[in-house]
Amino acid sequence: METEILARIQFAFTIGFHYIYPPMSIGLGLILVIMEGMYVKTGNMIYEQMTRFWIRIFALIYGIGVATGIIMEFEFGTNWATYSKYVGDIFGSALAAEGIFAFALESIFLGVLLFGWNRVSARVHLFSTLMVFLGSAFSAVWIVVANSWQQTPAGFHIVGEGLNARAEVTNFWTMVFNPSSMERLTHVWIGAILAGAFLVLSVNAYYIRKRKFLEIAIPAFKISLVVATIFSIAQLFAGSVSAEGVAVNQPAKLATLEGHYDSSAVADMYLFGWVDQKKEKVAGIKIPAGLSFLVHKNFNAPVTGLHAFAKDDRPQQVNAVFQFYHIMIAIGISLIALTLFACYRWRKGTLFETKWLMTIFVWSVVLPQIANETGWFAAEMGRQPWVVYGLLRTSNALSKTVSANQIIFSLVLFTLVYIILFILFIYLLDKKIKHGPQSYGEKDVIAEGSRGENPLLNHS
Repeated sequence: METEILARIQFAFTIGFHYIYPPMSIGLGLILVIMEGMYVKTGNMIYEQMTRFWIRIFALIYGIGVATGIIMEFEFGTNWATYSKYVGDIFGSALAAEGIFAFALESIFLGVLLFGWNRVSARVHLFSTLMVFLGSAFSAVWIVVANSWQQTPAGFHIVGEGLNARAEVTNFWTMVFNPSSMERLTHVWIGAILAGAFLVLSVNAYYIRKRKFLEIAIPAFKISLVVATIFSIAQLFAGSVSAEGVAVNQPAKLATLEGHYDSSAVADMYLFGWVDQKKEKVAGIKIPAGLSFLVHKNFNAPVTGLHAFAKDDRPQQVNAVFQFYHIMIAIGISLIALTLFACYRWRKGTLFETKWLMTIFVWSVVLPQIANETGWFAAEMGRQPWVVYGLLRTSNALSKTVSANQIIFSLVLFTLVYIILFILFIYLLDKKIKHGPQSYGEKDVIAEGSRGENPLLNHS
């Protein structure tokens, strides 16, 4: 296998595994702020109990996320040295900003969040929880800015020629607010919030299904359901705005997302399908002229297709990008339907008595994760063959001395380490969930819920 393909597989594997955790920590951080805010406002010990429990889950996710993120920085130097040299000033400034404005903020208040109970006032602890959440959200800002610059470069000029060429920042804020950064940031933030919200929904649906810890599980489920409903609907609009931006800034990617080949023709929008790359045709269920309407608000407007670009300047894995994109869309619609239906059953007073629905919520935790991963794959593969769109090809970004055998060896080692970390994460998470929140405060608050039947089920 070619060195370039192996290097791409290795980076996709490492960042794909890492990307499981930061979105959950961002989303769970928001839920923690809401839970602890309810405690400070009402003084109800139920909210303190659930906050204490979920802080420990947050700490586990945060720790694994930090550990898995370190490896990627080394890969920039080992496998992608030419890329690192070319974008070092851009990427370096964004990563430095993350360290100064985000990671430092998180780190300062993380200790208070984890160990500050009974040492600081409730309001100070709430403030620390808020700062940790904001720190994690700001961290996403700078990572998305750096990646968005690769998608839509701005605020720079090229210094040097040939192998010595590199991009230098000419306007920091133009670089930060490049044409795609804000719309992509909104899309990423909402995806992260959904990942955290559905984690909370899953665990509390498990408790409700098992009739355990009900005094905590039911209020926590309600909080996370409200968050999940609001942001699943918001993601529909954020995704639409992001797609419109892709149409303007990366027309070849948009054409790939929908398997649209004609150079300039009315474009359909597929609900699902399969791209035959040899025949350059798509078979599936579609909305006629749907893509034309999404992009131009006109069913008769033409959309630029893949034939308008040279073969070497457009993505080669059209069907893979198409499938990843449509999996993300399908999950997004499913989350809207699931949360709205749950809200309907909540209003009717039958939500927590519907065992099959609680079972669906137990397993729903994987849906935002799959959507986040497939969305990222679609965005990155759809940018190919460019690592910096229109400026630096992926094939030219590789380190000149790294060999295929070296990448295979390191990939095998990374795989083993990540498998161990994932098993450890699942084991510890499962242990904490099964143990429940009872040891993290006054046991009498939740003792009734541990015995099974609870009047809350009849008044929800």
